[in-house]
Amino acid sequence: MTQQDNDKAPFFKSWTGWYLFVLLFLLVLIIIFYLITKRFA
Repeated sequence: MTQQDNDKAPFFKSWTGWYLFVLLFLLVLIIIFYLITKRFA
């Protein structure tokens, strides 16, 4: 296994895709929890 194989991000073309995915996922979770909190407050 070469170093180049280890640098490749799984499922996305680059690690930037993973960073954006995680940030968007966290944003969606925050919005969902906010709406749940408002609904049952």
